[in-house]
Amino acid sequence: MELNGAPTGIDQIKALALTNYGHFTSMLVENNRVRGLSLHMERLARDCRHLFNVELDTDRVRAYVSKALGSGGAATVARVTIYDPALDLGSIGSSADPSVLVTTRTAAQGQSKPWRLQTVSYRREIPAVKHVGLFGTMRHRRSAQREGFDDVLFMNPDGTISEIATSNIGFVRGDQIIWPRSECLPGVTMALLRQALDEPVITEPLTPSDLHDMDAAFATNAATGVRPVRSVDSAEWSADHKELRRLCELYAEIPPEHL
Repeated sequence: MELNGAPTGIDQIKALALTNYGHFTSMLVENNRVRGLSLHMERLARDCRHLFNVELDTDRVRAYVSKALGSGGAATVARVTIYDPALDLGSIGSSADPSVLVTTRTAAQGQSKPWRLQTVSYRREIPAVKHVGLFGTMRHRRSAQREGFDDVLFMNPDGTISEIATSNIGFVRGDQIIWPRSECLPGVTMALLRQALDEPVITEPLTPSDLHDMDAAFATNAATGVRPVRSVDSAEWSADHKELRRLCELYAEIPPEHL
């Protein structure tokens, strides 16, 4: 864990727990390379303008991530959190000087297991921003996991599907890839797949009743890539559909960018 390129202690990171105002992105780093690195940096810059009204030096961010990783080549998930340690509950309106916190963890090995999802009515605050306010998201994930599911699929107040707790979701219908038409966090992996597919992007307002007409489902996330979804509530699919294999192959062929 490093803050602005140097080891940090509790006094500098306690604002994340006590004030909880900031944003982040997480990326899979392999041999100092990241798929969609430019998109991750664009996200950080965009969210920094939105939350702090300042421009973020993304070259500095990249240097901090590279330094935190060191010379090791093992697959690592690096999380970059942007926040201002000087802001507290009483001074949240002050001009900000955001810092860059880089934390790392070893990436999971092997194929990600298929997910079973439970639908829940919930909309994240400012869905387009990857902010650190995760209480509602984690509360619903915890509830779903305690009921035997792996994660939750959020539904808007009108009953349409939006996103998984910390992933995007897509569906296969025939030879088409269908994405929910909804406000959500525009994931980097989803964006890369849409580019790699090189075909018109199809979005539809989907409800749980539409899912029985789908042939397969999948989740996208920068840490795990493309993950099969085995079920959403009572709708179930094969986790070995040929289109899911094609998506995994397409994603694996996307050239990563050097830090």
